[in-house]
Parts: sequence; structure tokens; C-alpha cells
Amino acid sequence: MGWMRRQRLIGYLFILPSIIGVLTFFTFPLLFSVILAFTNWSGPGGINTEFIGTTNFINMFNDSIFLTTIKNTGIYLLHVPISVGLAFIVAIILNRMVYMRNTLRAMFFLPYITSSIAIAFVWMLLLSPSNGPVNETLRAIGITNPPSWLASGDTAMHAINLMSVWFILGFNVIIFLAALQNVPAELEEAARVDGAKFWHIQLFITFPLVSPITFFLLIIGFINTFKNFGLIHALTGGGPGDSTNVLALYVYQNAFRYYELGYASAIAVILFIIILIVTLIQWYIQRKWVYYQ
Repeated sequence: MGWMRRQRLIGYLFILPSIIGVLTFFTFPLLFSVILAFTNWSGPGGINTEFIGTTNFINMFNDSIFLTTIKNTGIYLLHVPISVGLAFIVAIILNRMVYMRNTLRAMFFLPYITSSIAIAFVWMLLLSPSNGPVNETLRAIGITNPPSWLASGDTAMHAINLMSVWFILGFNVIIFLAALQNVPAELEEAARVDGAKFWHIQLFITFPLVSPITFFLLIIGFINTFKNFGLIHALTGGGPGDSTNVLALYVYQNAFRYYELGYASAIAVILFIIILIVTLIQWYIQRKWVYYQ
């Protein structure tokens, strides 16, 4: 065996555990889910399992709850660009010489590494309609009829978006702070000498230079939001009614509450297609605004 062949074999042995992990926990389950999407399987031990073709997909688009989850998922995605934009502003401020800068960085990042169940419990207390601190504060400043937040179908999704912005902000800030370290200081100094104002410099010099990081945060933010349901499940369980039910949560409900794994797999396939389409659209659009040095 030649030297190059031995080196290639050693390389394959090193990546073998990762390949096994991808095949076991991603590729095989994905293929199995696609197959299940065309059956009426109700789980291990299920009887009368049969191939039913595209029936699950036809039923899906006649399912009012499924259509509601698509709308709710679209609303839920709004927190991603909001959190990225806000994180850019916060990172610019923290990147300068501000008082207790390192402490503030840690405080912003802390929610991201906190248990989601603990976060959900705290926000349930904060947004309690009757005696929560948020509504108590609003009443103290003269708002006699504050929102019901998580207890109302009209405001629950917006409350979850508010919490999600707070939750993901610290991660986005830390990534932006790392990117800002690579922005050449001489460019800002030259613009300042030419009379550019502070926010003009950030908008027309700093932002284009960190636009690849912005694109990265948007991509992973949208993908994670499509897949995320843990916080919503802990906060509202998809309620009131189905006002906060999202696609990922509806997959979970059909699979493990109603034991309709064939139907759940069909929804998961549609969710995968939606994520793929949204990602491809972002990859196409990024050519118009992302600047690579």
C-alpha cells in the first residue's frame, strides 16, 4: 500500500465517527421520515399500517390547524431580523470604551446559556396578566387595561417574539463583537477625517464589512426558529387555542400526542422543504448586499 493511500485511509478513519453520527442521527431518520409520510403508521406496534400515497399531504392542506401553524411560524420568524439588527447596535456600543463593558457582555450572553425551561418559567411570572411585574408597572404608569400577554390569543405570539429577541440577543451580540475586531480602524479614521458622522460610519463602513456575519446570523436564526418549539411548548403549549402553535410543535403533537406518525412525518417533510426554500432564497439575495473582503 502506497504512502498516499495509507494517509487517505487514516483520514477516513478519523472522520468515520462523524460519518456514522450523521448517517445514524440525520440521514437514516430523514429517509425513514420521508417513507413514513406516505403511510398511516401510528408508531411501534401499530396495526393496519398501509401505504396511502399522498393522502397525508392532501389532508394537510385541508387541515385548518396546519394552515394556522404556517401563519404563526411566519410571525415567529420576525424576531430573527429584529434581534440581529438590535444586536448590531448593542455590539457597536459595547465595542467602544463603556463602563463595565466586560460585565455587560456577560450579562447579555447569560440568557443564551440558561435552561429554556427556567427561562419559560420566569417569563410566565413576568407576563402574568393579574399580578406580573410587567403589567403592574404598566398600571403604575397609568395604563388601566394592560395586555393579557400569554393568556390572550391576540398577544401571545408577540409576547413569545419579545422573549425570543431577549433570549437570542446575547449570542448575536457576541458574534458581532468578534466580527467588529476585524474591521480596520484606519477606514473609520479616514471617514471621520472626511467629516462622516458616527452612525454614517457604522452604516456605510462597519455594516458592509460585517455583512457576512449578519448573513450567517440570519441563516442560522431562521433555521433554528423553524425547528424550535421547546420554549413555546413550555410557555403556552401552542395555546390559547392554536394561537402560538408552530410547525415544529405541530409535528411533535401529531407524533407523540395523537400517535399519527405518518401524518407528522408528512408535516416534517413540508417543514424541511420550507426551510430549504427559505435558505436558498437567502443565499440568492445575499449576493446583493453581502460584501466579502
